[in-house]
Amino acid sequence: MLWETFPLWPNNMRELQGMIEIIKNALDEDIGSGDVTAEAVFDGSEKGVARAVAKSGLVLAGIEVFGKVFETVDENIEVNALRRDGDYVEPGEEIARISGALGRILTAERVALNLIQKMSGIATATNAFVRAVADTDARILDTRKTTPGLRVLEKYAVRTGGGLNHRFGLYGGVLIKENHIAASGGIAETIYKVRKNIPPAFRIEVEVRNLREVQEALDSGADIIMLDNMKLDDMTEAVKLIGKNALVEASGNVTLATVREIAETGVDFISVGYLTHSAPAADISLLVEG
Repeated sequence: MLWETFPLWPNNMRELQGMIEIIKNALDEDIGSGDVTAEAVFDGSEKGVARAVAKSGLVLAGIEVFGKVFETVDENIEVNALRRDGDYVEPGEEIARISGALGRILTAERVALNLIQKMSGIATATNAFVRAVADTDARILDTRKTTPGLRVLEKYAVRTGGGLNHRFGLYGGVLIKENHIAASGGIAETIYKVRKNIPPAFRIEVEVRNLREVQEALDSGADIIMLDNMKLDDMTEAVKLIGKNALVEASGNVTLATVREIAETGVDFISVGYLTHSAPAADISLLVEG
């Protein structure tokens, strides 16, 4: 499918393996040859408890990833999650308690926080867009504008916030964009070439910029038509023109201030690059109990 909605984590082996690989790479990057501070302060016998606390209101995403970081550093660390992914967490609420060797907890701290803060920020932003289009027929999609190497976590966070995943990668579906069309001789010619060379199960999505291109995409048998950076009036006309002959996606510079108006044009989907490339990280702290 070109876009998908899945149960929460882990959805499949690819996602589970992706999570583990990301965690290992992040820890290798941060720890390197060793945590010189923790190793100088602690001898390994010191045990204690730390609390993960939300400092901003957020939709939680990545609690299992958070716990897996500590487990990877030290399998004897215990992480007790107090909230679940998808929960709204108020400022000051405790998210998890971590117990074990204090030095190892502090070695894992930054990577664990970096990942859960990024994922929760994406889930929180996605949820705001989803709520903004409530009571319309439009659904919020992500894009491939993700942080290199973190896509599996970021797309999971979008789902946690109530959005849908567009194709995971280039292998996941056909999306004919402006440069494909320019290089291939037009919309009709490009769709013809694609149709000859893909399995029948694949749907063909085409990016269009105006009503003339909408009509050409329709005439050429596009399954999904993406309205790229079109004005609201043109979107409304495009939706009428397309009718039930194809699904309609709106894309391009979508913001929280504009997404409701876009949804009200009648489009089926709205893709929002901001969710994964610009959503601010949530604010979460790890506090060792004295």
